[in-house]
Amino acid sequence: MGPPDVVPSEHVEFDFSDVFGPSPTPTSTGVNVFASDGSTPAASDDIVYTEPAVILARSHSLVGPTALVCQSPRLRKHILHEADLELVECPSGVEGEQDKPFSCVAEEHEVPSSENVERVGLEDFDFLKVVGQGAFGKVFQVMKKGTSEIYAMKVVRKDTILEKNHSEYMKAERDILTKIDHPFIVQLRYSFQTKYRLYLVLDFVNGGHLFYQLYHQGLFREDLARIYTAEIVSAVSHLHANGIMHRDLKPENILLDADGHVMLTDFGLAKEFEENTRSNSLCGTIEYMAPEIIQGKGHDKVADWWSVGILLFEMLTGKPPFIGGNRDKIQQKIVKDKLKLPAYLTSEAHSLLKGLLQKEASKRLGGGPAGSNEIKNHKWFKLINWRKLEAREIQPSFKPNVAGKICVANFEERWTSMPLTVSPVASPVAGSGNFSGFTYVKPSVFLQKPSPLG
Repeated sequence: MGPPDVVPSEHVEFDFSDVFGPSPTPTSTGVNVFASDGSTPAASDDIVYTEPAVILARSHSLVGPTALVCQSPRLRKHILHEADLELVECPSGVEGEQDKPFSCVAEEHEVPSSENVERVGLEDFDFLKVVGQGAFGKVFQVMKKGTSEIYAMKVVRKDTILEKNHSEYMKAERDILTKIDHPFIVQLRYSFQTKYRLYLVLDFVNGGHLFYQLYHQGLFREDLARIYTAEIVSAVSHLHANGIMHRDLKPENILLDADGHVMLTDFGLAKEFEENTRSNSLCGTIEYMAPEIIQGKGHDKVADWWSVGILLFEMLTGKPPFIGGNRDKIQQKIVKDKLKLPAYLTSEAHSLLKGLLQKEASKRLGGGPAGSNEIKNHKWFKLINWRKLEAREIQPSFKPNVAGKICVANFEERWTSMPLTVSPVASPVAGSGNFSGFTYVKPSVFLQKPSPLG
């Protein structure tokens, strides 16, 4: 079976651009809001919060890097000094001013009280490779000085964040990441800022995209798809239990670690919620959006289960169920078209897909009183021991080709061959240079050495 169908994107993005941070298209790009009968969506008694529209262009990562065996390279350390961050374009008349760091001392309310308060800043890391680039900046593979710990450092330009009015999304991403601790979710280890940039230091996951393997195999066997889906369900259940909805579950945001386990990443559109409240934002990637988001009815955490259903369908068939045509046509298919399931899938898989891809959110599997347990207890998952799964004791049959913690074979060479520089930025808007409360050091760093994930 050849590569799955890919819907051309109106805004071409890089294959890795969405891995550690979304690349939103201009906010002028809208989504047609309509009800299934063509009428205006009815009002609801639930509280609905309105947010800016953030619609991501489709940038499917099925076409991944060329398969190769990573020979453990000789480690090259590069240090980005402040001198490397000199401004090239200075419209505000601050020519030559450097990206001077704010205090990088972890704030008292963000770390346990300790006499040995860890100070973290740009000078604490050696930069090894570029492993991604998006609309807001670059993602680097870095090593923490004095250790063998490898991380992914997301460097975000403040001026771009402010221009797109996405400061709240960036702050929410950082806040949410500080609250998450799950075996199938990428962990935030540090965050800090300089005058012109924000830095998120996350676990480095180098097994490549889950769906890169789908590209080569055409589709997954049900037994392998079951483990991957169970790990995704476990991660999403953890988010929901902590009052967080992801809102951008898609292939680009699912990585494999060196042991072959799923790692959920990219919380750029995630949102904290309270029960009985809904969000009215238009956000996500069209092919994975739930009908209620497209219809503008307001959505809650149940929208994530629709996206999980789309992901499962793609694993088992090689492509999403609602594709083809322009953005408007895809939206109409999501809202109106009946789900067509291949006959070669088992009846249990049919049942689960029908439950997850129920267009009416109130009837969707996972949306009832039992929540995620409705999904975990489904007969398709009867072979899954959830306790062992979450202890990472169930090993997927596929293990990615990774030769050590610094191996970057599963990243595009166009990134890894890029020079280790940070693009120039203009001066931020006056009075908005410091993102209050952004600095963070993960408490577990003081208690134990984080286990490497690849």
